Amino acid sequence: MKKIAVIVRDRTEQALRMALGLTLMDDRVDVYMACGGPEKTDMNAMNLEMLKAMKTGLYSLKQINGFRNIEFNDFAKAILEYDEIIPY
Repeated sequence: MKKIAVIVRDRTEQALRMALGLTLMDDRVDVYMACGGPEKTDMNAMNLEMLKAMKTGLYSLKQINGFRNIEFNDFAKAILEYDEIIPY
């Protein structure tokens, strides 16, 4: 099992959909929001619900409802533990 980090900078809808697809391979997927957060769309709501059901880690550098807040220094340390890092 690989550990995969998806770092979301923009295009949140596509990034969340891609992260959800990565969970199908039974790899550990964590999503890090480096932007202001996902837009309030039905697609994002559905993808976030499914990501939570798949036990995906949801982290954010800013305060976003539903995401665990992480400081930048902790983010920098955590990212070193992943096998794959996908900036999106």
